[in-house]
Amino acid sequence: MNILQINSSARVEGSHSTRLANELVERLATAHADAQVTVRDLAKTPHPVLDEEALQALFTAPEQRTPAQAARVALDDALIAEIQAADVVVLGVPMYNFGVSAQLKNWIDAISRARVTFRYTESGPEGLLKGKKVYVTLARGGMYRDTPADTQVPYLKTVFAFLGMTDVQFFYAEGLAMGPEAEQKALASAHAQIEEAVLA
Repeated sequence: MNILQINSSARVEGSHSTRLANELVERLATAHADAQVTVRDLAKTPHPVLDEEALQALFTAPEQRTPAQAARVALDDALIAEIQAADVVVLGVPMYNFGVSAQLKNWIDAISRARVTFRYTESGPEGLLKGKKVYVTLARGGMYRDTPADTQVPYLKTVFAFLGMTDVQFFYAEGLAMGPEAEQKALASAHAQIEEAVLA
């Protein structure tokens, strides 16, 4: 089993979403003796934004790219290769201003490539990253689950389904900024959710 862990917090240290993702990956690796884990920490190794230069590189035929363009595309290629090789994907996802972090958005932009991870057909788009299990550990300061303010879950479900990943499970740690008692309760709830998922 190949496990790919994506840490998308802006924090290198002290991130609740990363800690929960670490816990989940450790539990999965313990349960599967053959597990191989790859960790992509987007705070330690930020991925560049999808800007005009990147778009020009992507839309230039490989044999016509400049060295700089080839190097830029190679950065995305590395992330695509990681997720193509993964059987299980674990993401640590904090909530920033009701959305995902810029780090995570850059990663999503990098792995979303036409004719590689998705394609358009006569019957509509088809995701090419099929057969993967996705786990998402969510860390939020307030309480947003199942409310209109939770834009993260619908967005991530849409993106992953578009890429062919429809088996997605979310773990919630909410109320982390609402005082020590609320934080403790939120983390205990998230730990219990992870425990239940691994045992299942």
